[in-house]
Amino acid sequence: MTPQDRATRSAEAMWENDKASQWLGLRIAEVGAGTATLTLTVEPHHCNGHAICHGGFIFTLADSAFAFACNSRNAVTVAQHNTISFIAPGKLGDTLTATAREVSLRGRSGLYDVTVTNQTGATIAEFRGASRAIQGQLFPEED
Repeated sequence: MTPQDRATRSAEAMWENDKASQWLGLRIAEVGAGTATLTLTVEPHHCNGHAICHGGFIFTLADSAFAFACNSRNAVTVAQHNTISFIAPGKLGDTLTATAREVSLRGRSGLYDVTVTNQTGATIAEFRGASRAIQGQLFPEED
């Protein structure tokens, strides 16, 4: 199985059970070994009292991209910790794109950067996540 095939099958297995991301309206645009890109179109129910996209939804978009990137090798992997810096607001009607990339993977620990941009390419947020692989696989795979 190629790394791309493994990443695609891992994403499909995760997405099937990821009711939170589905409910929020996230969409998987692309996955690869150690990478993932997810999108969200900002709708009225994503906006806060300032009429901009709630930071929690931006964080969730980035966190979900991080999750699909760090699980792309078919090893069940969870977050250890993460941080986000909000750079600019997401606005009603914007299409936000979270692009995750692996910075480091050593043993069971990984480090990932996620950039969230809008449809014009403006940076909305920068996220860094640390991951830890635990027992299990997302789908059965022959050795």
